[in-house]
Amino acid sequence: MYSLEDRLIRKIGKATKSAKPQGSGSLRLGLGDDAALWTPRPGYETIFTCDWFLEGSHFLRDTDPPDSVGWKCLARAVSDAAAMGGQPKCFLLGLALPLSHTGRWLARFLAGLGRAARRFDCRLAGGDTTRRDRILIHIAVLGEVRSGGAVLRSGAKAGDLIFVSGRLGEAEFGLRSLGRGRTPNRRTIPSVRKHLYPAPRLALGRWLAEKRMATSMMDLSDGLSSDLPRLCAASGVGALIDAGKIPLVKAAQSRGLTASSRLALALNGGDDYELLFTVRPGQARRLPPRFEGTPISCVGVITRKRAIEVLRADGGKKNLLPGGWDPFRR
Repeated sequence: MYSLEDRLIRKIGKATKSAKPQGSGSLRLGLGDDAALWTPRPGYETIFTCDWFLEGSHFLRDTDPPDSVGWKCLARAVSDAAAMGGQPKCFLLGLALPLSHTGRWLARFLAGLGRAARRFDCRLAGGDTTRRDRILIHIAVLGEVRSGGAVLRSGAKAGDLIFVSGRLGEAEFGLRSLGRGRTPNRRTIPSVRKHLYPAPRLALGRWLAEKRMATSMMDLSDGLSSDLPRLCAASGVGALIDAGKIPLVKAAQSRGLTASSRLALALNGGDDYELLFTVRPGQARRLPPRFEGTPISCVGVITRKRAIEVLRADGGKKNLLPGGWDPFRR
């Protein structure tokens, strides 16, 4: 007889099963043993990252679709691999949940997680389960990138141009449109889908790394106003952002919002999982205006002055203060 925990593990393994046979690729041994076995490929470096997804902080169990929780917990972690120009290969799942959510909720959660694993070509390698009153999810992703080819936050130089993918603030606007505390019924709206089912820019990140286009890169998870200072601090530089060039939520999709409100969303809204990267001026002409349908926008320039400033429409400048997601902000 299998224990309840063993049955849960078998259920998780079945729902996230990959089409690839066990032992293929660099994952020699996955789910079902005490630990996984990973063999790095010659000529590649290993990327390792992890991410929490917590009830009450990142999702609400009674209002967020369980399949969205499953998809998003993996997408968030996979986005870190995209930000370095890498490819995720496998992941570990740490899952704590109450007994009441080991049935239908778990099945729907695993359906979303399984779809994400197949979409991102990232196999479940193992993990751990336990019982707790609140749902806690921890994802650890292992990936790879060609040796010496990872794009870091620390490579930006004065004069480099600053680019972002997609439209910023869409996920935050989608969250607001959805309305917390009521059942989601507007999943077809692009901004709502971006909040519920984010799409990490894996192909763009790999292309920028392989073409050696990006001098520095990171993903936008906490908002431009909070993430850009991190990139600049790692590179020892500053930045000047042109407010008029930031790709905002489309006015037609955000009726009732003023231009300044849409700009605030773009600067401070989190959960976009777009890429923020810098490019040498001489290389910028090689960048397409769109990559696989996703717009790419030049929004500013890296400066020697160690300050993060915004250029206003009237030509004046003001300091950009971090206003994005901060789990420790009171």
